Amino acid sequence: MRVASRTLLFALLLGIAAGARADVPPAQVLEAVRGDLTHGRADQGLQALDTVLAQDPKSAEAYNLRCRIYLQEQRWGDAIKPCQAAVKLAPDNSNYHLWLARALGEKADRVSFITAFKMAKQIHVEFETAAKLDPHNVSALSDLGEFYVDAPGIVGGGVDKAEGVAQQLDAIAPDRAHYIRARIAENQKDYPRAEEEYKAAITGSKDPADAWMDLASFYRKRQRWDDMIQAVHKGAALDTEHGVASADGASVLIRAGRDLPFAKQLLEAYLTSSNQSEDQPAFQTHVQLGKLLSKLGDAPGAQEQFAAAVELAKDYQAGAQAATNSGR
Repeated sequence: MRVASRTLLFALLLGIAAGARADVPPAQVLEAVRGDLTHGRADQGLQALDTVLAQDPKSAEAYNLRCRIYLQEQRWGDAIKPCQAAVKLAPDNSNYHLWLARALGEKADRVSFITAFKMAKQIHVEFETAAKLDPHNVSALSDLGEFYVDAPGIVGGGVDKAEGVAQQLDAIAPDRAHYIRARIAENQKDYPRAEEEYKAAITGSKDPADAWMDLASFYRKRQRWDDMIQAVHKGAALDTEHGVASADGASVLIRAGRDLPFAKQLLEAYLTSSNQSEDQPAFQTHVQLGKLLSKLGDAPGAQEQFAAAVELAKDYQAGAQAATNSGR
């Protein structure tokens, strides 16, 4: 009886994950989609969301998840509408405003200066709304702080405002407060102070692997190669479950063109880990690893990685293009 129950449960989960069971409650399908989002199963997640929205066309969460999958696939323009729909349906949800701001920000990075300037005001409003709706939303506060650092004053930016956000973060996420102050110092070209703040973020973090990779990225920009490599190795040693910190460390090394065999090791460990992240979907990692393998002379291995990416996300253009190029 117990074996039969497990078999039934497994069949049910398969139906939920594939979005194929119209009689499965939408809440269960959405939970499965969150797993798809974490593990980079874009096509499967979008198919399931079609099922949810057919049953409940006013599901704000379904629209939000669709937006986030589109962002993973780098479909910047497509992501905005579902994020707007989520905000319209649930205007008091802090995270929905945050994801809309992120979608608008990604699109703004890829349009003309005039269009981006117009969009910046809306991005500002959405980030501030997300932070006001939930003063303890660390992600919203961090993104707002970074916006203040990067944006000119005419569209709402300013280091004084960023410092104000850092002070808010002091009480709830001191590591993120130090990160914002590091960004402020970099903006002001005070690199010794920036380094101090990045190191303080490591000390103040409960899970410092990510903070080590932030420091490694700082060293890369300063072309301090030995310090960069050491920071990546320290962060990777702490990331025992091979999560997004390992993937970030690999990205730092690849961008610097250094210690590439270790970068390969980190990406392979991430892809076999159960601790994957929405921030680094598997299909993106497959493409990244494929390009690295190609650079290291492993053409068959690269082609295998590109094919794996297409299998998970057929509309991810970087994956489809890499697969096409590798087959020539």
